[in-house]
Amino acid sequence: MTSIPSPAIVAQSVTKRLSRRILWLFCLAYILPGFVGREPWKNADVSAFGYMLEIFKGQSSWLAPQSLGQAAEGSALLPYWLGVWAMQLSPSWLEPAFAVRLPFMLLLVLTFLATWHGVYYLARSPRALPVVFAFGGEAKPKDYARTIADGGLLALIACLGLAQFSHETTPALPQVCFTSIIFYAVSAMPYHRIAAALAFLMGLLGLTISGAPSVAMALGLGSVFIFATDTQFEDSKRDAVERIDRVRYGLWMFFCVVCAAVVATTLNLWRFTAALPVAAWSEAQTASRLLLWFAWPAWPLAIWTLWRWRRQYTSLHVALPLLFVSVAVLSMLFTHISDRALLLGLPAMATLAAFALPTLERRLSALIDWFTLFFFSVVGLLIWGIWITMQTGTSSQSIMLVNKLVPGYEPSFSWLPFLVAILGTLSWVYLVLWRVGRHRTAMWKSMVLPAGGTALCWLLLMTLWLPMLDFARSYAPLVHRVAETVGKQPCVQIHGLNPGQAAAFSYHGAMQLQALKPDGKCTWLIVDADAESSLSSVNMSLWRFVTKVRRPTDDNEDVLLYRRVN
Repeated sequence: MTSIPSPAIVAQSVTKRLSRRILWLFCLAYILPGFVGREPWKNADVSAFGYMLEIFKGQSSWLAPQSLGQAAEGSALLPYWLGVWAMQLSPSWLEPAFAVRLPFMLLLVLTFLATWHGVYYLARSPRALPVVFAFGGEAKPKDYARTIADGGLLALIACLGLAQFSHETTPALPQVCFTSIIFYAVSAMPYHRIAAALAFLMGLLGLTISGAPSVAMALGLGSVFIFATDTQFEDSKRDAVERIDRVRYGLWMFFCVVCAAVVATTLNLWRFTAALPVAAWSEAQTASRLLLWFAWPAWPLAIWTLWRWRRQYTSLHVALPLLFVSVAVLSMLFTHISDRALLLGLPAMATLAAFALPTLERRLSALIDWFTLFFFSVVGLLIWGIWITMQTGTSSQSIMLVNKLVPGYEPSFSWLPFLVAILGTLSWVYLVLWRVGRHRTAMWKSMVLPAGGTALCWLLLMTLWLPMLDFARSYAPLVHRVAETVGKQPCVQIHGLNPGQAAAFSYHGAMQLQALKPDGKCTWLIVDADAESSLSSVNMSLWRFVTKVRRPTDDNEDVLLYRRVN
């Protein structure tokens, strides 16, 4: 086989190992904020929580999650099961809204681990290794792979689109987790055959039961093709995959795809919602904007990788992440859940970004550092500045802006979030000094500031701004306003509420909800304002209109309160 020259010219001196302590702090600073201390947010987050509550109370089937007769969108099952199991196993003093987040926190940790190890084993493949120097001094394979993997994980943390969806208890996080497990399994197959084979099966089954069987089929069959046709390991004496092993493991991977298809058919998980994208300039602009911000800053580096490694598109370390990114982008274009579909491609996008690091020129690397430093410092100061003005009332313009965006919100102060935000800001300052002063030549240096800046801004939002975000994005204020009129009622009938609203009234208001029925005996009726016209088929002589309650931050989510006429 003809040897293809590698564009990576890397000396051993630039493969400095990123401290595991710092890497874990990155992950913890990113994972914990957003899972701890907040309310369930509209719409998908609180809706998923509502389905979990219904199953937990025994009012919905495990195989067909419903909320008051409304079936869950998509075909996901496993995410709801995880939340129910968490509530069943958690102590009574633990809030259910937090209990269901515990397994999802572990899923995000597993996503990071699978991504790191997937990038690591791809970087160890023969064609991904750097050029061998004539007189020695080139990077050692394991040190080089570890450095690339560090950069890949940092690139994933830096992706802006990962922040919100990875902290929701929706099918999106399990899907990206099992996608990363499939990615790891194919990457590690030449090195840990049994573990990788089992991981491949687990990833396909998990992705299928999490509501993405079509994506599982595409990734599974594409991985089988790439693994079966990749021959680079035949030239490597170490970690070689013999031809008979390649056939055997290729058959096993195909068997896993068949198993996933059988499970999807047995559980009736197939939901074909794909549609041809509209050939319109506005649609192209929307898709382009989503790609630009959602995968930032990984996508510019991924494009750089595709250019610099353009002679190795068939190599495993380029072909495999390119397959995963392509499936995610096509899913984004052909489904109505474009942002959550694109989420599945972020680990692979970060992998491609990581392979740009050994080919970056010094000027380009410096440009990334300075732009990142300026951008995240400005955003951090902006978050702090608005919070300070809300607390002190020193800027009338800022207060007017907040009152316009979040009418009715009253600022509050809490010492613990404030101290955490101070600690995070000081860590950002230390990170900048640490990056510039001690690790100027480390290959992962261009990803440290983007990852640290993203973690900083997410931390500040989830501490300083969390009360305001809860007020703006949760249904709790609406429920509390309704509860002031309704009071504590054993049962309340509802009409026209979406699953998220129903879950909020059940959880925040401790109300026992029933769908509107002619023979219902509840004293109160809550009706979504948009569904008022459909009340014409109901005998409203039994009900007296009381008031209209508006959700403070949304004029389009009014509810109408009716009281039964005795």
